[in-house]
Amino acid sequence: MKIVVIGCTHAGTAAVTQMAKLYPEAQITVYERNDNVSFLSCGIALHVGGVVQDAAQLFYSSPEKLAELGVRMKMRHDVLAVDTAKRTVRVRDLETGEEREDAYDKLVLTTGSWPIIPRMEGIELENVLLCKNYAHAQTIIRKAENAKRIAVVGAGYIGIELVEAFEHLGKEVTLVDATPRVLFKYLDREYTDLVEEEMRARGIRLALGQGVTAFKGEDGRVTRVATTEGEYEADLVILCIGFRPNTDLLKDQVEMLPNGAVIVDEYMRASCPDVYAAGDSCAIRYNPTGRHAYIPLATNAVRMGTLVARNLLKPTIKYMGTQGTSGIKLFDFNIASTGLTEQAALDAGLNVKSITINEPYRPEFMPTYEKALLKVVYEEDGGRIVGAQVLSKADLTQSINTLSVCIQNRMTMDELGFVDFFFQPHYNKPWNLLNQAGLQAYHA
Repeated sequence: MKIVVIGCTHAGTAAVTQMAKLYPEAQITVYERNDNVSFLSCGIALHVGGVVQDAAQLFYSSPEKLAELGVRMKMRHDVLAVDTAKRTVRVRDLETGEEREDAYDKLVLTTGSWPIIPRMEGIELENVLLCKNYAHAQTIIRKAENAKRIAVVGAGYIGIELVEAFEHLGKEVTLVDATPRVLFKYLDREYTDLVEEEMRARGIRLALGQGVTAFKGEDGRVTRVATTEGEYEADLVILCIGFRPNTDLLKDQVEMLPNGAVIVDEYMRASCPDVYAAGDSCAIRYNPTGRHAYIPLATNAVRMGTLVARNLLKPTIKYMGTQGTSGIKLFDFNIASTGLTEQAALDAGLNVKSITINEPYRPEFMPTYEKALLKVVYEEDGGRIVGAQVLSKADLTQSINTLSVCIQNRMTMDELGFVDFFFQPHYNKPWNLLNQAGLQAYHA
């Protein structure tokens, strides 16, 4: 059996590692444009801020490790075309320029995603940078050393974490985003108000609800970011607008979402026989709505890559869908969310209500305690849980993992009120915060 894998970051690395163990007789060939695999881009901000000193620690595998498993690692090779009818791929060696054709029995597309790059004036100016891979991380650190004013475009997780890192380094930071609030996709207003208040208190300029219209510069180097509401000085700009799936190779050959994400079934199979996809290149079932959605997260990628390997010969283990569960440490706040925000649920046409709890997470008789802000979003008819968010200076983020399981299992608020959670004054109250949310919804 000849298996061809295109791309080898998180999903690809997970798939290749498992396939080498499960199918020792198979010939597995990986084609990867870069000279490295498995880079954790979520650690770039930690590296920029000096928390992680050595970027090499952000790799959890290597071409050499995968080759030791018997995998043919073709690094610095670009796949130019895929013909699913003939079961072939056309590949260029980026070092020599040589092109060749390779055949496959099974094709695994783990090409990941690439930052969205807007077409606008000044995008080509020096010091307008992307933030995705190892090379980007090194460039950002090098350029930031001499930068005084840094603008970050995009107030999602990566953008927010970079803003924190640059503020920690003593830079003048401006955060620009077209949405009216930071972390708009992940948190409702009662959470983002707290985050924005903290950011302003630290001297970070927020330019929210403003679309970027141009980058302006002098002598080929960026000096200002122009938006729909004004201009902001910046000698370094980092684009964190979002990601687009790298799936042009399969265009018009498999079913895709409008953004190009490959639609896969519960066994990671694309609509074309013997073609599998995983990670940021594909769309998966989003449990809160039951519909396919594009949710580029490393956690999703490694799960899907592992399932590709398990299901390559026959359907074996179903993918259970995702809630898009995620977390972030921002200044003194520990924040996590899962499923739909209340705003996103309403936008999706769901009839929802919510319960918000804002009180100490453990008894006040303890020497110290922190407040916890917990919100659970649920359907008004039947009480099915569809989303949750938590914020506290104490680390209560694991409660969101619990609520992720609740959403996956279609639990209701009535059931949440009486789930068996332990009580210990060091950690919680006799009625756990999650129990309290369920009980309050019962009386709402």
